[in-house]
Amino acid sequence: MKSLYKTKSETLIKQFNEYLRVERGLAENTVKAYSRDLSNFMDFLEGKQLESISEAGHIDIAEYLAYIRKNNLSSSTIDRKTDSLRSFYRFLVSERLILNDPTRLIESARSWNKLPGVLSIEEINSLLDQPDISKPLGMRDRVLVEIMYAAGLRVSELVELKIIDINTELGYLRCLGKGNKERVVPVGSKALEMIKEYLINGRPKLHPKDDYMLVNYMGAKLTRDGVRRIIQNLAKSAKINKKVTPHTLRHCFATHLLERGADLRSLQEMLGHADISTTQIYTHVNSKMLKEVHQKFHPRG
Repeated sequence: MKSLYKTKSETLIKQFNEYLRVERGLAENTVKAYSRDLSNFMDFLEGKQLESISEAGHIDIAEYLAYIRKNNLSSSTIDRKTDSLRSFYRFLVSERLILNDPTRLIESARSWNKLPGVLSIEEINSLLDQPDISKPLGMRDRVLVEIMYAAGLRVSELVELKIIDINTELGYLRCLGKGNKERVVPVGSKALEMIKEYLINGRPKLHPKDDYMLVNYMGAKLTRDGVRRIIQNLAKSAKINKKVTPHTLRHCFATHLLERGADLRSLQEMLGHADISTTQIYTHVNSKMLKEVHQKFHPRG
């Protein structure tokens, strides 16, 4: 019979795996590797009188990292196991399941290299051009991409959007983010035009069964996995030779704003990050871009 500790810990790991698959769009092999790492950590903690893996502290994690370093593992494996822990506890903080991240003092040697994938403006435009907007489902797909890129929503926030959440006159949408925290995000004029067209001439023809903004061909609320498949198909149609997931559009939203002068605090508000340290990864993206410009144009670059 499983202990309460294992049951609670495994539930949290399953929630994290779903987040990795749907929100971050990681490959199944990567998800399985992270899951194994966390299961190993869970086994290491067993017997420490914890109710679940979420109660581990900085000392517990430091002891575990010291333990795995004694097992003659490769540096890449140790890096991955460290990344697994850091990603897991950041997830728990973002979901308000814990208050403080016990891995925050642990540096990852590869942290500056783990930048999110981003599409160029041209690739975004190509993605937007793929749906056939003469058809209801094509209108829906175009609106889906427009909203994700215009407002930087998480896929979980997108599928929960209702018609009442978008004010097409004022140009704002309201969404419920992680930890049931509500935020208001501005939406650009091009996206608003397409939203209006969809609400008048597209969505009614899909015979919606409720008031969710995005519905499938049967009129039911679109699922997160449905959004993932739509975006991947559009990227394939656009011949974009990069991995494109729903989260890619959120990264594009943030990166393109920062490249054009948006400040980090405003970006934090629009993305719905509880901690600005999460938003700061986009300064790394911007730094990478600046380095490329320097190398290209500086006489001794």
